[in-house]
Amino acid sequence: MDREKRMEIRTDLALEEKESIQAEGMEVGGVSLREWKEGQGAFRITEVVVQNESGARAMGKPVGRYLTLEAEGLRWADESYLQDFALELAKQLRRMSQKFALTPEGNIMVVGLGNEAVTPDALGARVVSHLKISRHLRKEERLELFGQARSISALVPGVMAQTGMETAEILRGVVKESHPSLVLVVDALAARSVRRLGNTIQLSDTGISPGSGVGNHRSEISEKTLGVPVLALGVPTVVGAAAIAQDTFHALLQVLAREERLQAYAEYMEKLQAEEQYALIRELLEPEFGSLYVTEPDIDETVRKLGLLLARGIHQAFYASL
Repeated sequence: MDREKRMEIRTDLALEEKESIQAEGMEVGGVSLREWKEGQGAFRITEVVVQNESGARAMGKPVGRYLTLEAEGLRWADESYLQDFALELAKQLRRMSQKFALTPEGNIMVVGLGNEAVTPDALGARVVSHLKISRHLRKEERLELFGQARSISALVPGVMAQTGMETAEILRGVVKESHPSLVLVVDALAARSVRRLGNTIQLSDTGISPGSGVGNHRSEISEKTLGVPVLALGVPTVVGAAAIAQDTFHALLQVLAREERLQAYAEYMEKLQAEEQYALIRELLEPEFGSLYVTEPDIDETVRKLGLLLARGIHQAFYASL
């Protein structure tokens, strides 16, 4: 079944789209899934590959590869654990970028998407603030500062409300002038499940459509629009209130089913399809709250730590790979 024929439960994570389709008992062609563990079993990695246009329609995602790294308690992990995770992220970044045949001389432009004045949307800017920028040093042959550093440049283009321009418009102009070999866009994402906030990292080779997870679609940033390869790196920091309510709905069903006098209500509600349940919840919530998205109470610390972690992974992927 195509995505347009299903109730849209918004998420930026390809893994959650695949899980949603499977939960509805649908068979989807053109999409493969593979899971394994790394770091002595500490990190769970899931690869979703959208192989053709049929799979793309079902998933609502472009054809390409989506890699998800999950680590329970990543936000509270100690330094040793974070270092191991950064090394794993670096390994996966290098593997995904191998298809682009990057040369040591090629410039990698890191783009921090989002609004740095809004903490859950500030991840991209935080990552850029921790990067060691070296493009200007290579051009000036001042390599003694970073050694044999790869050329890395960075940009935080802001959001349309701040600039009056689509991010893709800004990037097309910068790419035209600076000629990067690869654009790596970093963004905060929206998840379907609360448990994935701050614990899940998605890496894809398809680019990104900023704001799509919260229904605020902007022009896509991809090889098709920029003319150079694009990797997207993101972490979910928000989840829709309707999705939380649906999880609560399922928990309520379990309680009702245990009460003999209420089992009839449970049986009726269980007969509703997932999209019907979600439609009912949105109908109840949105007139009162609008399209409400929520984040965790310690989001400031989460974004601070994730900004450092992703920057470390990018450094180890590209500086250490020379």
